[in-house]
Amino acid sequence: MKQEESISRRTFVKLGTSSAVALGSCGFMGGCGKEQSAVAPDTDPEVQINATVAAVRGNDLDSMTRDAIEAVGGMGSVVNEGETVFIKPNFVSFNLAEFRDCFHNGECTKPEILIATAEECLKAGAREVIIGDGSQKITYDWQYSYTLDGSTNLVEEAARLSSEYAGDVSLACLEADYPGNYEIPSQTAHGRLFVSNVYAKADRIISIPVAKTHTAGQLTLALKNFIGVLSIAKYGVLIDNSYWDRGAGIDHSSPEILAQAFLDVVAAQKPDLALIDFSIGVEGDGPTAGGSYGKTVDVRDRLGSWLILASTDIMAADATAARIMSHSVPDVAQLTRGYAMGLGEINEESIELVGESLSDIRMPWLKATPLFSMGMQASASPIAEQFRGMGMCARGGASRKGGIS
Repeated sequence: MKQEESISRRTFVKLGTSSAVALGSCGFMGGCGKEQSAVAPDTDPEVQINATVAAVRGNDLDSMTRDAIEAVGGMGSVVNEGETVFIKPNFVSFNLAEFRDCFHNGECTKPEILIATAEECLKAGAREVIIGDGSQKITYDWQYSYTLDGSTNLVEEAARLSSEYAGDVSLACLEADYPGNYEIPSQTAHGRLFVSNVYAKADRIISIPVAKTHTAGQLTLALKNFIGVLSIAKYGVLIDNSYWDRGAGIDHSSPEILAQAFLDVVAAQKPDLALIDFSIGVEGDGPTAGGSYGKTVDVRDRLGSWLILASTDIMAADATAARIMSHSVPDVAQLTRGYAMGLGEINEESIELVGESLSDIRMPWLKATPLFSMGMQASASPIAEQFRGMGMCARGGASRKGGIS
């Protein structure tokens, strides 16, 4: 079968993924056979499409983001007038000037994507857009959250958007600004989990991770992104007086056990939209890059352009991303478990891919070495809430009407 040509942005032709199997890339991950369905094939020969994923290629992350959102129905189909939207990026840290490199080495979601998404929410009538993460820090120095070209940062853009639209954009350090005392039910050994109380406020949730592999979780995409809303105070431990690791209170001993925690977060309040950043990511022993850890991947080196995925089905977004990263979906614990929980679609033949064929965007992507194979395991005792009283993240640049505090 002749490979279909890549389709330019703004010209979207629906491509059923059942006819877009990856060609010519089977040697990297071993095996050319078509991936087995996560469920037994239906006896009905007519395939039912249950989810749509848009794939947009290009070199301008701002316009690519807007095109991807438009391709899945536009932000007006996700956000209603007067609503509060929580945008969850995947951040590691940027408390010092050198940490601005997290955007260039693939560890963090790019500000360009967050800015474009926030503006689309405001255009749709959102009253408030909160861009926030907990990740490995209590507070973030938002002034270091520069775009890749260094021309602006999230602080400046939050102020600009707040002044230009009726709605407001704020930057939130979740542990400081929205502490983790919001309870959700959990199928983990905890029986319940404490997440950021931004959940008590948000009407809509948008997950925007960067594509990375992960030694404990296999892949860190739109689903695993929500490990960052779990309370650091209740589950974290301070490492080298530098960053907080939730391995103290959230069991990381297997991908299945770890996945249950963030899948419970997704089940408690399903995200309304997922965007996946395939510009600069991490492969191998991520989620961090450098030294003996993961390796930075600039997707332009493999596809000739960057890529953004969008879907209103978070499972379909992650399953498609896994296939693009040459991972077998049935082997990814968070995907099979999430599917069993009814969180969305993962079967290739039931996901409609819009904008690109899978064969044109699938690429080699090194898997992570499993954590247990490294002789490491999580500790068992969470810490006390010893860092309370540190003050609001607004001191570091959360926006307010009329300027930045």
